[in-house]
Amino acid sequence: MAQYELCCEIFNSCSNNQMRDVDFREVEVADTDAFIRDTEPRALVEREDLPNGTVIYNTNTAGLRKRYSFTPL
Repeated sequence: MAQYELCCEIFNSCSNNQMRDVDFREVEVADTDAFIRDTEPRALVEREDLPNGTVIYNTNTAGLRKRYSFTPL
């Protein structure tokens, strides 16, 4: 299994509060796609692979947008 720094950002859609909720943690996972499917089973998911090995998932569940960034450690 690979180790990643996981950054989860929740985008706030309220007009008076444009700040994001951000959470950082270290995770050990074999498959980031499976992790996202388990974490956000009803979400529409877009995946982006960056040249440095970071994998970004943008999710949308009933209008709630989140971004999960997996950066290899």
